[in-house]
Amino acid sequence: MRTSNYDKYPFVQVPRGENSCVQGWEDIARLLSQGVAQRAARKTTLVVECYTGVDETSVLRELQSRLSPVLTLRAGDAMLAPEKIDALVAPFLGGDDPVFGFLCGLTLPQFFHPEKLGRLRARVEAVTEGVVLVIGCGASLIAEPDILVYADLARWEGQLRYRRNEASNLGVENRTLAANLQYKRAFFVDWRVCDRWKRRLIARWDYVLDTHNSQKPKLAEGDALRRGLRHAVTRPFRVVPFFDPAPWGGQWMKEACDLDRHSKNFGWCFDCVPEENSLLLGFGDLRFEIPSLDLVFDQPRALLGEAVHARFGDEFPIRFDFLDTVGGGNLSFQVHPLTEYIQRHFGMHYTQDESYYILDARPGASVYLGIKDGADPAAMLRDLQLAQGGAAPFPAENYANRFPAQKHDHFLIPAGTVHCSGADAMVLEISATPYIFTFKMWDWGRLGLDGKPRPIHLEHGAANIQWDRTTKWTRSNLINCIEPLASGDGWREERTGLHEREFIETRRHWFTKTVPHDTRGGVHVLNLVEGEEALVESPTGAFEPLIIHYAETFIVPAAVGRYTVRPHGPSEGHECATMQAFVRTGLPE
Repeated sequence: MRTSNYDKYPFVQVPRGENSCVQGWEDIARLLSQGVAQRAARKTTLVVECYTGVDETSVLRELQSRLSPVLTLRAGDAMLAPEKIDALVAPFLGGDDPVFGFLCGLTLPQFFHPEKLGRLRARVEAVTEGVVLVIGCGASLIAEPDILVYADLARWEGQLRYRRNEASNLGVENRTLAANLQYKRAFFVDWRVCDRWKRRLIARWDYVLDTHNSQKPKLAEGDALRRGLRHAVTRPFRVVPFFDPAPWGGQWMKEACDLDRHSKNFGWCFDCVPEENSLLLGFGDLRFEIPSLDLVFDQPRALLGEAVHARFGDEFPIRFDFLDTVGGGNLSFQVHPLTEYIQRHFGMHYTQDESYYILDARPGASVYLGIKDGADPAAMLRDLQLAQGGAAPFPAENYANRFPAQKHDHFLIPAGTVHCSGADAMVLEISATPYIFTFKMWDWGRLGLDGKPRPIHLEHGAANIQWDRTTKWTRSNLINCIEPLASGDGWREERTGLHEREFIETRRHWFTKTVPHDTRGGVHVLNLVEGEEALVESPTGAFEPLIIHYAETFIVPAAVGRYTVRPHGPSEGHECATMQAFVRTGLPE
């Protein structure tokens, strides 16, 4: 295993941002007090809007003790009673299903009681002098802010708080509920509601509060933060990766990404999932953490490009993540929903097409993909049902193809194709963003990390399996469909997929010298799959060069246009390779 130089905390430096951010509650209160004083008004209404999962009680306590407001109100006091909120969200939670619900169309005002709102508004209006402090999700429903602070939180940190019993779902107190059920409710309800509310506020933020690390809270000026977002889409950048163990998890990432060697395993790395990842902005020596989604919401056209934005709106449609089974076990035997199925049953408008790019593999590594020629669908479903009921283990190799997997192989997995990575493979998963819609049909008889069986969705799976994707078809259409495209001085380009049913195009570039690239008006996502280090540059000097290390994923916004990649540092004189993904738009490539 090579020595790791993987950067786990990449950031985008904010131009002229050195004096626009402070750390610690004392300095936060001082900066807010200055804002109040600059208004030179008898009364100032300071509204602190909070994303779901933010510790509102702590924020209120710290600010109230330092700002001495004449009136403090919590937005939660104007919400519907918890049982009313439970009834409101119940239709979107899928009943007893522990994983799936239906994406809601609710808006934040629906969580509030009109009469309670009216009473709190009257209390604000009755104050004629001093600071009024209103805190919570939906606080600006109570009072029009003179100063608006937004306390944001990335979804990944919200999930960790659920696991630690530190956070509840929107409008209720349920922190003792199982973390997976809190996550389901957040995914299908809370995050959708809060994102709709956030979008309309971003342009109005006077300050942004970062409490991801409760011991080091930070406050940034809203204008400076938005300047950082505008700067981010003018250059290649990385989001902050996060790592998680899995029942099948492996050992490869511990060394390659310099992770805790004492942890049992790491199965997942999300290193380009803007729906969940954070983005670090550099304000001088301070690193300010916000959800990557804030960039998608604020700069969708510059980031995605006109054609991609027209198709997906302010959603980032490409996902890169790692699946580490080196020294671990098989992933669950699974299938993803067809487009019409995910639309009808879950409210998602596009589905989870994907592919496995083998970043590394040990001898004997394999991928299960497609149905064996001559396999009996009824018999396969019967054996899956029997195995789930505790009978003999499911004989996967009787029904599914098992192909050997070697480094740099690429397996394409359009929705409806049965599949899973076997043990001893390091997979770079390149896929569409809807990332939780996996129908597990067999989990090899093991337990989850919580000691309980993981949920199986055999009925969903059976409704989506494409039985005509048999051995010959799979081998011809889904495995190493490599097509040479172009070459130049010290580089060559190959098309590696994805399948024609998938909207993502992937290209591999091998290079010992500089490779020219052009976004052509669409966002690019790349990973350095071979080589120690590469340098991403602008041929016109439009952005600062970005050093990329082995296995790191980076995003090139559509607005960047032309850029180049070349070996750098220890990789000079050696062959490197990148995997590149972009959305097929029908425009010239």
